[in-house]
Amino acid sequence: MAEFRLEAPFEPTGDQPQAFDKLVEGLEAGLRNQTLLGVTGSGKTFTMANVIEHYQRPTLVISHNKTLAAQLASEYRQFFPDNAVEYFVSYYDYYQPEAYVPAKDMYIEKETDINAEIERLRQSTTRSLKSRDDVIVVASVSCIYGLGDPKEYDELSMLVEVGQEVERRELLEKLVAMQYDRNDMEIEPGVFRVRGDVIDVYPGYSRDALRIELDGPKISRISHLQGLSMKRLYDEDFAVLWPARHHVARHERVLEALDEIEQEMEERVEWFRNQGKLVEADRLRRRTLYDMEMMRETGLCQGIENYSRFIDGREPGEPPYTLLDYFP
Repeated sequence: MAEFRLEAPFEPTGDQPQAFDKLVEGLEAGLRNQTLLGVTGSGKTFTMANVIEHYQRPTLVISHNKTLAAQLASEYRQFFPDNAVEYFVSYYDYYQPEAYVPAKDMYIEKETDINAEIERLRQSTTRSLKSRDDVIVVASVSCIYGLGDPKEYDELSMLVEVGQEVERRELLEKLVAMQYDRNDMEIEPGVFRVRGDVIDVYPGYSRDALRIELDGPKISRISHLQGLSMKRLYDEDFAVLWPARHHVARHERVLEALDEIEQEMEERVEWFRNQGKLVEADRLRRRTLYDMEMMRETGLCQGIENYSRFIDGREPGEPPYTLLDYFP
């Protein structure tokens, strides 16, 4: 088990030792809320870094905006260079919600501009929380917004080992189930490409690629490659691959949810018809049936998070899974 190890060129001074003692005392007493007051530059971040090192628990630091979160993440990376310090904020640079104009029977699809680098950092956060104990996550309020089921995220992870017996087709099918897209031309996170018995996977949480080489029905070599140049960095005996997206679920679980989705669709369509809103009822029915067909055939559809309650098996009104559910 890796431990938090604080590295700093200075020691706590002034009121910092007293604040540290009081905070640790409160944690050990089980206090749910404590407040650390201090003017700008008084060393609040350093004091909390000392608390993290002493308490040795995965830590969530919530900031009120992306800019301050990035600053805090940078400071904690300096304090904990050998530990995982992750940055988790909203990945939208631009977001326009979907809309429907009944008078024109016009559907305006949701339009977004997703920041690929922030998405990589979000994926890296959940990967770290599931694979190690020495994790500090600096996040915005995005950490309490809906995320996929952590149990399904675990279930769909894949361990590959040198010498492991696995058919090439089985390996590719598993990658597709993990929501990786096959793309033999473009290099981007969340895709894989195949050249004979060589499979290159570009995880959503890393800038590097993972190469899996097969010799017949066995894995003969596992290598980490530099993402753009494809230069071999190092080999290892095993590796764990995590899903390409957060909203993932086993295909059989998605299929089980379709009946409930259809039932609620029929209820809402009937409600619109009773209100005399026939155009809206028809549009809702067509869109939902299209999404259901996509999920039935591929296990995925545009905006699958809208159906997460059914796929997760949650009751009406039950809160969705968030980043907090990924913490041990």
